[in-house]
This record gives sequence, C-alpha cells and structure tokens, in this order.
Amino acid sequence: MKVTIAVIPGDGIGPEVTAQAKKALEAVAETYNHVFLYKEAQMGACAIETTGTPLPDATIEICKNADAILFGAIGDPKYDNDPTAKIRPEQGLLRLRQELGLYCNVRPVKAYEKLIKNSPLKKEVVQGTDIAIFRELTGGIYFGEKKLSKDKKAAFDVCSYSVEEISRVTHLAFKAAQDRRKKVTLVDQASVLETSRLWRKTVTEIAKEYKNVALDFMLVNTAAMQLILKPKQFDVILTENLFGDILSDEASVLAGSIGLLASSSIGEKNALFEPIHGSYPQAKGKDIANPLASILSAAMLLEHLGLHEEADAIERAVEKSLTLGITTEDIKGKNQYSATTSKVGHFIADYIANQEDSNMNFKNIHMGQSTII
Repeated sequence: MKVTIAVIPGDGIGPEVTAQAKKALEAVAETYNHVFLYKEAQMGACAIETTGTPLPDATIEICKNADAILFGAIGDPKYDNDPTAKIRPEQGLLRLRQELGLYCNVRPVKAYEKLIKNSPLKKEVVQGTDIAIFRELTGGIYFGEKKLSKDKKAAFDVCSYSVEEISRVTHLAFKAAQDRRKKVTLVDQASVLETSRLWRKTVTEIAKEYKNVALDFMLVNTAAMQLILKPKQFDVILTENLFGDILSDEASVLAGSIGLLASSSIGEKNALFEPIHGSYPQAKGKDIANPLASILSAAMLLEHLGLHEEADAIERAVEKSLTLGITTEDIKGKNQYSATTSKVGHFIADYIANQEDSNMNFKNIHMGQSTII
C-alpha cells in the first residue's frame, strides 16, 4: 500500500516523540512492503514564530491531501504565561479540527499489567481497565460565542449542540462498542443543562439501532468519581467536548503515565493521530520524553487505514518494551535504569522488523543497540 502521511511535529517534545513514531512506521513499511510518504508541516508556536499564524494555509492543504495526519504536541510557555496574547498556539489545533471536520476524538485508556504498580490506584481497582472515550470535538462551549463585557467585569461562553453533531459521534461510539464489550455510557449533566438533555434524547433514539449494545447514563460529576472508584465498569464512554476533555485527562492517570495514551481525531474525510500529553517544554531537547503515546498513535493511524496486522505489530512491540523495562524515566523512576527517547524508539522499530526472534540481548539493549538475536 502507498500512503501519504502529513507529519506535524509541533512544539516542545513534539518533534522528538514524532520522530520515534516515524521510526516505527518506517519499520512497518519495510517489514510489510508498504510505501509511506511523509509531508512535514508546521502548526503551533513554531508556526507563529516563522509565519505569524499558528496554522499556515500550507499546512491545511498538506493535511487535506494526506491519507492521515501524525501530530506531535502544541504549546509554549511564552504564550501560556501571557493571558493577553491574542494569537496562541492552541488556536491552530482548534482551527485545524474545524477545517478538516474532525468531529470525534477517541482516547483508549488501558491499564498495562507491567505498569499497574505505577498507577496511583490500588492494583485490584485498576487491573483490567480498558476504556475507549469518545469525545465530540467540534461543538460545545469551546466553539460557542464568547463575549467579555465592556467594563470587563462579566463574560460568557455559549455551549450549543445540534442533533446532527450529536448523532455522528454517537454512531461511531456504538459501532466501536459492538467490537468491544458492547456497552456505552453517556456522560452528561442532564439534571441542569438543556444541551445535555438533547444529548440524552438523541443518543437514546440512536441506541435502538444497536440492539446488542447496552446503554446507560451517568452525570459528569458521578463519572469523574467512578473513574477512580471503579474504572473497570466502563467500556465506551460517550460525551461532549468539555466533559470529554476533562474526563480523558483524568482517566490518563489510570495507566500509570500520560506518556502512554494515544488518541485519534476523526472526520468524514480526514483523521489526525496524536499523543494526549502536552508539549512538556521542560524536557525539550533532553531525549527523556516518553515516545510510546506517539508510537501508539501511529498504531491507531494504521488501524484507521485498515492495516490491522501492522497496527498489532506496533502494539506488541510496545508491550514488549514495557515487559523488558525498556522505558523512559517517567515510567521507570529516577533511581532505576531508564532508556532515552530515541533508544525506546529504536527498540520498537527493531522489534517490529524482527518479530520472530524473542531472545533479547540485554547488554546490547542497554547500550542502545537493542539487537534481537
């Protein structure tokens, strides 16, 4: 298969982790006889510095013409620490979602057996957790009308949703549930919000089309609590933009490191894949950032393209790196051996290319050669 992939490294550690995801993709291409063509583009603070805008028109065109988009991270302290800045890196990502119609964000949250000890929750609580969070991405309060009063003493942000916006993400959630444990939990605040009542009514009607999938409802404050108390009860979580943003970040701690969580943003014609961690500017250029979330995003990209065996190869390589302890500092801890960002990426690529061999030469691995013999 010949595939064109738009690559947006972005800010902070984005370029470093994205480079490791590309290593994995290149190993897949060589091993499975594919051709992946990469078109690099700018977005975020780096784009502001060079073009004056967080999302250049050239980037939009590259993304529209690509089969998929691999994105790194966005954000810079220069803008985070200046609330008066009118042009901000995050505006680029919001606009790209709108331009490409990326209306559904999917965030898998899985408790890896080897990392349960890293989770702040007890083993018996988190073990077996496997959740897919489906978040509506282009509607709600983030995209509603915003206004500040003339005296700057009052402000409002409008939250609005249409049946069409709710329906399209709901269908994706239910289709995913059919291939999982066949349960969807709609998280809303129907007790007080009219938009949530529209969500509940619309989702209830659509659920009738998926008779093998169970539907239940949970208010967002309860869901936030239950994610910590009993995360295994959830299969697919379906929710609106703001709630999904908060809950998916909360759920990230279940896995033991936010550096393990990938995500996809899906539209009718385009799809973007990215780790959910931020730009982590403190680690920029130090070769210590965890690349596994970016690598797993590449696996989701392959899955989206129908390359299921190839995606599985990346996922098995990640599992093996965790099993062998070939991981970065955020997982290992400061008092244990930890691999660099690039060494983890090298191991993943090497494992993909040599899947039939399982005897690991630990000395070579720790030296950064990761040779499978």
